[in-house]
Amino acid sequence: MEFIDYYKILGVNTNASEGDIKKAYRRLARKHHPDLNPKDDSAKKKFQQINEANEVLSDPEKRKKYDKYGKDWMHADEYEKAGRQRQQHGGFNENRSGSQSSSEHDFSDFFESMFGGQTFGRSEAKYRGQDFNAQLNLELNDVYTTHKQTITVNGKNIRLTIPAGVENGQTIKISGHGSPGMNGGPNGDLYITFSIANHTKFKRDGNNLFTDAELDIYTAVLGGQIVVETFDGKVKLSVKPETQNGTKVKLKGKGFPVYKKEGEFGDLYITYQIKIPTQLTEKEKELFTQLLKLRKHEN
Repeated sequence: MEFIDYYKILGVNTNASEGDIKKAYRRLARKHHPDLNPKDDSAKKKFQQINEANEVLSDPEKRKKYDKYGKDWMHADEYEKAGRQRQQHGGFNENRSGSQSSSEHDFSDFFESMFGGQTFGRSEAKYRGQDFNAQLNLELNDVYTTHKQTITVNGKNIRLTIPAGVENGQTIKISGHGSPGMNGGPNGDLYITFSIANHTKFKRDGNNLFTDAELDIYTAVLGGQIVVETFDGKVKLSVKPETQNGTKVKLKGKGFPVYKKEGEFGDLYITYQIKIPTQLTEKEKELFTQLLKLRKHEN
């Protein structure tokens, strides 16, 4: 079986660090990704080779076996186990240092004798497909209700149900929608990370929402009713007399939906910001002055 040089595929030397391998893989994967080369079959083949090389060289254990056994690295465990057994009976020749001969020819001959002459080429091994990672950009309004969206990954349209309450930075897995497996191996998975922008007047913290509401000085002093906005509409609130600036009130169940818990919501916290009137008329100033004198007299 022809030897496949994974280092050559990624364009790195045999002493490359994990960081060098990761950098090379990302650069080549972007260049040869099927989405960017939809009509280029050679790019698709190259992309599969790049993924295969990265799968082996980015894993320290697999890389160690590959460096030692070459094309037969997948059967390293069987080789070493059988080698130990045969060595006990003098079945392997040793060199002067006491180590076993490790030429590629010896390994291949060993596997043929061990498995009755079967060919254990890479084409016979089943490989799981590479996982895909994608980012889905949404607005906070989008994830207030459960809805469906269609995204395109690797040239395929995937219909997703996005549950209400998804959080910014949350990642979900769509099984089987990654890169196709090789030689009958399973497909990889698709991981979608949500990036949720918030352009509303509400601040989100988990399932709870926070916002401010302006309160005129007269309602703050005397009490009354005001209309405030919640995420799904407006409601009337009763304001107690002598309400202070910065007072917080909680509207239970008026927050954000709880992820995958239908009908459950967090709370909405409203902070009152008392608005001081401006551009007072002379009459208004006179009245405020009278109030000030009255308060001083009473105290």
